[in-house]
Amino acid sequence: MKHGTLDQEEDVTENISADEGDPDPFVPPATHHPVNRPDPAMVRILDDQGRLTPHPDFPVELSDEDLVKALEMMTMVRRLDVEGTALQRHGELGLWPPHMGQEATQAGAWLALGDGDQVFPTYREQGLAHAMGVSVADILDSWNGKAHCAWDTVATHFSAYPVMIGSGTLHAVGYAMGIQRDVESGSARAAVLDFHGDGAMSEGDTNEAYVFAASMNAPVVFVCVNNQWAISEPTTVQSPTSLFRRAIGFGIPAVQVDGNDVVAMTAVLRSALDHARSGKGPVFVEAWTYRMGAHTTTDDPTRYRTAEEESTWGKADPIVRLQTYLQDRGVIDQEWLDGLAEREEAFGAEVRAAVHENPTPVMAELMSDVYAEPTPDVLADAEEIASWEEDN
Repeated sequence: MKHGTLDQEEDVTENISADEGDPDPFVPPATHHPVNRPDPAMVRILDDQGRLTPHPDFPVELSDEDLVKALEMMTMVRRLDVEGTALQRHGELGLWPPHMGQEATQAGAWLALGDGDQVFPTYREQGLAHAMGVSVADILDSWNGKAHCAWDTVATHFSAYPVMIGSGTLHAVGYAMGIQRDVESGSARAAVLDFHGDGAMSEGDTNEAYVFAASMNAPVVFVCVNNQWAISEPTTVQSPTSLFRRAIGFGIPAVQVDGNDVVAMTAVLRSALDHARSGKGPVFVEAWTYRMGAHTTTDDPTRYRTAEEESTWGKADPIVRLQTYLQDRGVIDQEWLDGLAEREEAFGAEVRAAVHENPTPVMAELMSDVYAEPTPDVLADAEEIASWEEDN
């Protein structure tokens, strides 16, 4: 008896003993790939050694200037993370979610986005936020209790951080469905880029978002940043198969890409966003990467993962990979790198100064930007808060 249409179906049945009778038609498919290793179909263009191999499906349309900008952006993203962690340790921030190791995922998105596209981030896309026009001070205000979202999400095309895991996927799909209606009214086509982690795929909100996106053919690209750990739970516990293959079951085209390869990330996301903008519906991109730091500054990763694992992933550092490629081709030299180091130090000083830059907002501003036109209830609440603040 044959089962399914798998090429490996004979291998599946060979593992079933004769005394069990007819083979079980629900045997797990042989194509299930160990989730703790890259899928054989993973897209990689720039390897760990800085060698570039073109991909037949995802052409590289990046100039040397683009890649130099990406290297500079990734360097500043990492410095922001280092400073954010240090500021929290010194009591300047209440919390900080490290993003070290995930710089290429954010830089690839930055290079791929169109002018009208909207980003729905997780709380770890700090570098992408800054690249899209959110000030360092406004980013830090989210982590020292001064503001829930201090920036203009319309002007920057960068939405507020959701703290509840997976909840942003629903917001992203709803926004994408709104874009569809705008296009019907004559507006320019655009797409939504949604970020969520591997852990979010175990949340009901996320799976509901996939259903709506597929059913409504919404112009949204889901980027699942698979950094191997949902706090202290490894991906191997969360899923028996590669995460991008799960999206296919919802009817969403999906691909796994090396999230430490900024060239591949850019190429894949450009293609995915073009697909969504053109009315062909959602795409799912699994960015295979690693969270080199803690989940947040309240976490101690040494309690659940090994130094050997961290060392292995350290050899796949996305910044070193791109720098090696550019140096080997003579695009950048030591003089340029020395200048980058100076700019990085200046940026670090800017981050440290920015934590004190914004004044503590007045409490009544909590009611600002709730509705486009404030309702009587909102205005009354703002007045009540202002009165309380004045008396206290």
